[in-house]
Amino acid sequence: MLFGSFSVRLAAVIPVFLHWGLFMKIDFHRTALAEALGLVNTVIVSRTPKAILKSVRLSTADNAVRLAATDLEVALSCSISEVDILEAGETVLPADRLSAIVRESAEDVLHMVVEADKCRIRGRDSNFLIYAQDPSLFPPIPLFEGPADMEIELDTLQAGVEQCLFATAKESTRYAINGVLWQAKGRKLIFVATDGRRLARSRVALKKDAGREGELEYIVPTKAMTLLDRLDGQEKQTVSVRFVDNRLLIGCGKVDISSNLVEGNFPKYEDIIPVDYEKKLTLPTEPVLSAVRRASLLTSEESRGVKISLSTGSLVFSSRTPETGDAQVTMEVDYKGEPVDISFSPQFLIDALRVMKTTDFTLELSQSDRPGLLKSGADFLYVLMPINLG
Repeated sequence: MLFGSFSVRLAAVIPVFLHWGLFMKIDFHRTALAEALGLVNTVIVSRTPKAILKSVRLSTADNAVRLAATDLEVALSCSISEVDILEAGETVLPADRLSAIVRESAEDVLHMVVEADKCRIRGRDSNFLIYAQDPSLFPPIPLFEGPADMEIELDTLQAGVEQCLFATAKESTRYAINGVLWQAKGRKLIFVATDGRRLARSRVALKKDAGREGELEYIVPTKAMTLLDRLDGQEKQTVSVRFVDNRLLIGCGKVDISSNLVEGNFPKYEDIIPVDYEKKLTLPTEPVLSAVRRASLLTSEESRGVKISLSTGSLVFSSRTPETGDAQVTMEVDYKGEPVDISFSPQFLIDALRVMKTTDFTLELSQSDRPGLLKSGADFLYVLMPINLG
């Protein structure tokens, strides 16, 4: 009776086991598969007790294969059309093993055959067997559906992301500043990021304005912003954006991104931006970037700052390290106001100067203990707190 009962239970389990990933047969263009895996791998976390989160789901639909990955906060799916689907289906495979096989293979076409929990990948002279997981256990991946709240060209979006992403907090107990503030009103989208010591604000034009009443305002996690910066689309490709149930949904060509939004209140950044400075001068972007880099060559862990000394007709970048020496770079400038000495982190200055799209920018200063203000064109500004060199 005991064995009879076990046989009944086993018979009930076997069909279920064989059902998932029963059979799938696909010929992949290796380069296209490698590119898609490179993108979805940016979502996958390496340290997690859940093996399913280290995996990538492959599923067939509409003569294409969709790859998907998630860390439960951010998800990305990417469609590949350079395939020959001989048998439709789905499977879940370990991302690191699959990526290594695809990366190291030399042939143009890879043949994949999935039967239940086994996946074989064959090349011209290679044959790999890796074990699959049950697709029904893979977390659901939201796709972009419905009307967009806004539309923006991909290159425009990435330019705005580049000009603020570097200023987000890397580690902070204030969770809200671990993301980027999105503000949309009419045909403008504003990105704001801060780590408490600096603030970057960039502004870009929308193709389609925010269709809702009033202003849209959300905090998007840094990881999701990084994914946007990695998208490689065609020229003038459009990104569709939608906010649904505390989630960001993005559709761009063959890629869909979804992300939880950051909860909390972003600082009232308008109160941080100086408006009353009288010491203003226009400077060339590349020469100043070079000057800061050279002046920072003799900084150290104990003396990390570069001092800016502004006086009539002269701007001097200098640093001093007791055990090493000192550096000084001088520029002629069109300035006739009161002199001022102020010190900044050279890396924080370099971060902002590197993402400026204009050949020159405006530097505004006040006293040595008040933040500096950098403006590049009409759409980028940067507020930087000074440091005390003792």
